[in-house]
Amino acid sequence: MRKTIFKCFPPSYNYIRAVLPPMLHFSVSMTTQPLPDPSSVTNLLDEFTKFCYQRDLRRAISAMNLMQKHGIWADSITYSELIKCCIAHGDVEQGKLVHKHVFSNGYEPQTFLTNVLINMYVKFNLLDQARELFDKMPEKNVVSWSTMISAYSNNNIKEEALNFLILMLRDGVRPNMFTLSSVLRACDGLPTLQQLHCSIIKVGLDSDVFVRSALIDIYSKWGEEYSGLRVFNEMVTGDLVVWNSIIGGFAQNGNGDEAMNLFRSMKRAGFPSNQATLTSVLRACTGLVLLELGRQVHAHVLKFKRDLILNNALLDMYCKCGSLEDARSYFDGMSERDVISWSTMIAGLAQNGHSREALDLFELMKASGEKPNYITILGVLFACSHAGLVEDGWYYFQSMNRIYGIEPGREHYGCIVDLLGRAGKLDEAVKFIHKMECEPDVIVWRTLLSACRANRNVDLAIYAAKQILKLEPQDEGTYILLSNIYANSQRWEDVADVRKIMRNRGVRKNPGCSWIEVDKQVHTFVLGDKSHPQIDKIVAEINRLIQRIMEVGYIPDTNFVMQDLEGEQKEDSLRYHSEKLAIAFGLMRVASEKPVRIMKNLRICGDCHAFAKLVSKVSQRHIVIRDPIRYHHFKDGHCSCGDYW
Repeated sequence: MRKTIFKCFPPSYNYIRAVLPPMLHFSVSMTTQPLPDPSSVTNLLDEFTKFCYQRDLRRAISAMNLMQKHGIWADSITYSELIKCCIAHGDVEQGKLVHKHVFSNGYEPQTFLTNVLINMYVKFNLLDQARELFDKMPEKNVVSWSTMISAYSNNNIKEEALNFLILMLRDGVRPNMFTLSSVLRACDGLPTLQQLHCSIIKVGLDSDVFVRSALIDIYSKWGEEYSGLRVFNEMVTGDLVVWNSIIGGFAQNGNGDEAMNLFRSMKRAGFPSNQATLTSVLRACTGLVLLELGRQVHAHVLKFKRDLILNNALLDMYCKCGSLEDARSYFDGMSERDVISWSTMIAGLAQNGHSREALDLFELMKASGEKPNYITILGVLFACSHAGLVEDGWYYFQSMNRIYGIEPGREHYGCIVDLLGRAGKLDEAVKFIHKMECEPDVIVWRTLLSACRANRNVDLAIYAAKQILKLEPQDEGTYILLSNIYANSQRWEDVADVRKIMRNRGVRKNPGCSWIEVDKQVHTFVLGDKSHPQIDKIVAEINRLIQRIMEVGYIPDTNFVMQDLEGEQKEDSLRYHSEKLAIAFGLMRVASEKPVRIMKNLRICGDCHAFAKLVSKVSQRHIVIRDPIRYHHFKDGHCSCGDYW
């Protein structure tokens, strides 16, 4: 049992205490070896302190062991630096030795030091040890509770994090902004979030920047970005952290227009951008496919020291805006790459019709030592399915678990169904679906349904459609696809029946829509819409283009007219598809040295695909069309998809 040194040791101890720095209070055990002379004790403690602050773990632990041998303990501040040193070196075993040391021989560490030890175990993801130490604390303060709540939140153990908040309040400890910021991340649904929001208002912490930012982030996570906007609008004064949260919330939820409007408002309010701001703005540009605006943001990014997250956001923007040359150049120039960088570039190559290059890059990634993840393999399988590489696709699918330890998910299964379906192997695709280790979802069945349309298999299409409608009775895409499949087979009565069901169930078809950015303005076109101010010139340009491409072999493919019309009426219906209107407008307004870049909300039809190929040939222009699945790069009468889409 430890005894008080003042009563048991010779007068020389008072001298030792007098010459030591004030913060280095220590104790000595009666059961250890005799105390060395005063100067030796002073030097030992000085050396120990120096090693701790210098993050020299080996020598600090050696000094600590020598101190314990002589029954000497330092102050909590110094031990906290030693624990930080263990964290910095990633050495949990040495951290456990420090824990054992500070609790030995009856030494009673302050609450502060126990909190540091708990934080160490949390950092090493040893939650059981952290919980055990926490439970033994005689006194717990707000830091103790907040550390544990944050640990459970970060590890997605939401229920335990919320339980800890309740226990904290019962213990009479008032949460602070860090507690609430952490517990907000543990919300398991909108009702819980709203209850916590009310509690935050009651305790008066709703004006705190970090709490407000966390509220915005979590509302956005649950798809309630406009609730987050209400929180944002209640600010008395602005803060860059909160601006970043609200801009990021809209960008992540696919509302790029609102994200860009908020960014402009932030600039008008005089707030400077930082890396987090620009990352969110790039996501907004990516979602809106605004390449020119993305390039302007890139120019702004050059003023900053870029981190890997920002570099990956730039790479993703170029890939998803269809500028593969910029993406590849940027990727090649990156000094540091992680699995996200490689996966983004592989998927970008695949989506832009360069499947073989995507697979070559995957092999290069493996050679670099970077281990692929779930998303990487998804990009590889996408590349295989969109190039008809059935054997390659099967190999990568079968090896993803065996070689890389990645369990296939629904997206991977969907890629294999797509791979088989595009290759015309519909029977194999159906067998594969029935052997899936997870229950097939709407996307898997819809993939099969699309393959049925391409292969004109009406019976299997009806089967696939029934499976989809069991899961989602209001799925408009299924009705449209089934109607189109019937139309391709001239089964007009069945087409009428499907449309009647749609009317009865209130299901509406979204019209085909294409848009193009010209001079920082987005122009939108819809089939048959004549509201554009230059529509007469656009129609004249379409007629001129059709006349030219007919001279090199264009014949309108009326199989893509989904109405029971006569021959000339069918051709007129095809003439004013939204992508044709956008192509004509782009050729009129975009400089000849620049590509004409068009976005489309529905899959491009076969006739428009043939139209774009021949127009690129006769006009000597590069035309890029992005539909919901992939990019089509038309140049010199050819498409990057190789007519396999």
